[in-house]
Amino acid sequence: RPAPRAARWRSRRVHGVARTARAPVLGVPRPRFVRFFEVFESHLQRLEFIEHAMLCPSGDAGELARTIASRAREAEVTRVICPPYVCLAAVRDALAGEGIEVGAQNLHHEAAGAFTGEISAAMLAGLATWVILGHSERRTYYGDTDAVVAAKYEAALKAGLVPVLCVGETLAERESGVMEQVIARQVDAVIAQSGAAALGQAVLAYEPVWAIGTGKTATPEQAQAVHAFIRGRVAEQDIRVADGLPILYGGSVKASNAAQLFAMADIDGGLIGGASLVAEEFAAICKAL
Repeated sequence: RPAPRAARWRSRRVHGVARTARAPVLGVPRPRFVRFFEVFESHLQRLEFIEHAMLCPSGDAGELARTIASRAREAEVTRVICPPYVCLAAVRDALAGEGIEVGAQNLHHEAAGAFTGEISAAMLAGLATWVILGHSERRTYYGDTDAVVAAKYEAALKAGLVPVLCVGETLAERESGVMEQVIARQVDAVIAQSGAAALGQAVLAYEPVWAIGTGKTATPEQAQAVHAFIRGRVAEQDIRVADGLPILYGGSVKASNAAQLFAMADIDGGLIGGASLVAEEFAAICKAL
């Protein structure tokens, strides 16, 4: 099962990414991302997040982080690694001086209380600056409802963490024609809780649950259509925030399809899964940005 993650971003202008970008609203560039396991990229910057095996020992996690740092070392690139809680300190220490940020994979929405086994946003202080929320596995296996994810999102912002908000539909939801309703509901829950402006402090990640580990894949055009829908949904509330919002793609991104996906107008990077367990594979995805 997956567990760490990392990120990077780079300047499109510096690296000359060949694509036509919409004009920024009020001069604000739209970031583009990837996540290690996931990615983000921007009009000015690109980012990648990485996630690794959940049972990865701290020493192994630190070594993998160092290897990735050496393989994917590029100018004007910000990388973020998001390991399991027990590996956060080891990865943070391993990456000292590498210019790579660290993120967590989840948090509890309450600031304090009798919640045995949970990790609050305050507990992450000094260990992480990013946090992934609403991941499809959290929603599917641990009952993270839209309301719970929205509460976690607000808690992350209050603690000064950058949320990576994951949204996406299952195969059944896509085939029954309710994909847009599902994703709109997930995005609207956060807007209702924290306001549309709060999305300006975050990154969104689209995870087509039906294309993760199933052998099914979304075409770049299918992924682009959903990303455009998400941006349009946010634009109904705040067009400036929508234009600057980084939206990552998290449907089995790998070196062989990264360039085609990242060429799409509204795909601002990727949420990378298993491909980030192989440093060379992840480095190739970074270069595709």
